[in-house]
Amino acid sequence: MTRPSWAPEGIDLDRPSASRVYDYFVGGMHNFEIDRMLARQIEAFTPNVAETMRANRDLLRRCVRFLVDAGITQFLDIGSGIPTVGNVHEVAQARNPSARVVYVDIDPVAVAHSRAILDGNPAAAVVNADIAAPDTILADPQVAKLLDFDKPVAVLLLGVLHFVPDDADPAAAVARLRDTVAPGSYLAITHATLDGQPTEVLEAQKLSGRTSTEIVLRTKPEIATFFDGWTLLDPGLVHLPLWRPDNPSDVGDHPESSGAYGALAHKD
Repeated sequence: MTRPSWAPEGIDLDRPSASRVYDYFVGGMHNFEIDRMLARQIEAFTPNVAETMRANRDLLRRCVRFLVDAGITQFLDIGSGIPTVGNVHEVAQARNPSARVVYVDIDPVAVAHSRAILDGNPAAAVVNADIAAPDTILADPQVAKLLDFDKPVAVLLLGVLHFVPDDADPAAAVARLRDTVAPGSYLAITHATLDGQPTEVLEAQKLSGRTSTEIVLRTKPEIATFFDGWTLLDPGLVHLPLWRPDNPSDVGDHPESSGAYGALAHKD
């Protein structure tokens, strides 16, 4: 296929990208037919997958609003993907124009789009790095320029840790970030779960192995270990729609159908 002007050289346009598949599911425009084909296959197994993706994005917005109201002005969003409407810097800076945001993603396509979107915004930047290598993130000049780790920072790991296999030790990466940020900082995590998943979801998980980032489903106790050393805020680690919904009607009859847990924690 013809390479669009925004697609960096070296990107394989013949293989689906997890970030572009996600972009498709949340209504974005930065995806290719190869991504949409895989998304449709996944959706055939799991008809609620787009709803789940939107539930994750809705939790992000609720979480960012809460954090800004709590006085947080610094955000480190790791695994940010391709920014769509309602991303972190839009929500945070609408509430507090002095908020600063650094996005981090391993996908060069997501990073290229982010740079274009953030052009002209001096209080936001994007870094091409891997959550499994936190020291690389922390040493990046853009991170040092925008974030002061002597003051509280909100670390957002929304929908990223389930792309990190156990042999890459995601718990150690989260612990490194915990040890770096100042007291008063926050950690937000959402993570796809193995709990209660029907057979069709497990089949869809196998399809994710065709991308460069296979999904690793974990149980609630396994996900909870990422919060070691943090204090969970109410309502704790819950299915996505149950985390501080704007309206009770937003929860629906089966919040467990989101297939993922989310929580926000504080560093005392």
